Amino acid sequence: MKKILLLGSGELGKEFVISAKRLGCHVIACDSYAGAPAMQVADEFCVFSMLDEAPLRAAIAKYQPDLIVPEIEAIRTEVLLDVEQQGFEVIPSARAANLTMNRDRIRDVAVGLGVRTAKFSYAESAAELMAQAQAIGFPVVIKPVMSSSGKGQSVAKTAADIQASWDYACAGMRGDRQKVIAEEFINFEFEITLLTIRQRKGPTLFCEPIGHVQERGDYQYSWQPQPMRHDFLKAAQDMAEKVTTDLGGAGLFGVEFFVTATEVIFSELSPRPHDTGMVTLISQNLSEFDLHARAILGLPITNIECAEGASAVVLATKEGSNPTFTGVEAALSEPGVDVRLFGKPTTRPYRRMAVALAKGPNALARAREAAGKIQVISKTPQCKKA
Repeated sequence: MKKILLLGSGELGKEFVISAKRLGCHVIACDSYAGAPAMQVADEFCVFSMLDEAPLRAAIAKYQPDLIVPEIEAIRTEVLLDVEQQGFEVIPSARAANLTMNRDRIRDVAVGLGVRTAKFSYAESAAELMAQAQAIGFPVVIKPVMSSSGKGQSVAKTAADIQASWDYACAGMRGDRQKVIAEEFINFEFEITLLTIRQRKGPTLFCEPIGHVQERGDYQYSWQPQPMRHDFLKAAQDMAEKVTTDLGGAGLFGVEFFVTATEVIFSELSPRPHDTGMVTLISQNLSEFDLHARAILGLPITNIECAEGASAVVLATKEGSNPTFTGVEAALSEPGVDVRLFGKPTTRPYRRMAVALAKGPNALARAREAAGKIQVISKTPQCKKA
C-alpha cells in the first residue's frame, strides 16, 4: 500500500482520492480549510496553507509519504525541491511543480524547447504592463502568473483597459508574487486540452483531445472528442511530449493548446488532472484520475477507450455556507446523464459546486441542459452585531 500526501483537496483531488483508494492507497488530504472535497473520502486530513513553509515541512515529516501529489499550483514549491533531494518522491517531479506554479516559468521552458507559443511578456506594475501591451499590440490577454481557475484573467482591448486589468489580475493572484503575463490575443477556432500520460514503464500516451469553452477565464463546459485535423493533432502530441519529457516524472498532464485555421499553439500546462478533463468521468473507460493513479503507481495502462461525452459546470451565485441543491432529480431523469456534487462547504459567486455529465449523441447539449436544472441554495452569512 502506497501512502500519498495530497496537496490540495478540491473536486479534482476528490476524484483522484477515489481512484487511488480503489488501488489500495492510503491518502492524507491537505488543504487550507477543513471539510474540503477530497478530505471527505481520504483516510486522513491535515489543514494548513500550502504556501506556508513550516506546516508543509511538518506534514511531510509527520506522514513520511511514499508519494507527494500536488493538486494545486499554490504551493511553496521550494520545499518540494528540497524534500525531493532528501529522498521523497514528488509527482510528477518537484521541478514540474515548481515550474508550473507560475505561468512565466513554464512558458520560458516551452520557448526554450522551440515550442510555438503566443507572444508574451511580463510586468510587475501597471506602467510596465502598459508598455508591454503596446509592444505586443492590442488586444492583449492579461493573467496573474499564479492563479487558479482563471481568476484574475481579462482582455485589455485598448490602453484605457490596462489599469482595470492590472487591478483585476492583482485581486485574483495567488501567492506572494505581484506579477502578470501579457499575452498576444489568439484568434483561435477552438481550444483543446490534450491529456498526456507519462508512464514509469512504457511510452507516453494521449487521450482524445478535449474541447472546452471558458468564461471569465474559467472552464464552463467541455466535450470529448474534439474533431481536428490529423496533422494538427500530431503537432499537439509532439509538443506535449516534448514539454512533458523535459519536466520528467510519471503522471498525467493537462496540456492546453489554441487551434487556429493554420496552426496549433501551446497555451498552458498543468502537471496533474485538469478541470476540463472531468468529462472523462463519463467519456472514457479510465478517467483522467484513474490514469493519473495508474501512472504514478507504475501500473499498466493497456488501452484508453473514448466515446462521445460532455461536462457542464454548476456555479454558485452568491456567498454562503452549507449549500444544498435543487433539480438533481430532474437532471438525473435524463438517460445517459450523471451528476457529481463536489461537497464544498461554502459558496461564492461563480464558484464551481458541481458538474453535470452526459454521454452519447448530443452530449454537450444534454450536459448543459442538465446543469441548467440544478440550482445551488446556500445560507447567506449573517453580520455579527457590534
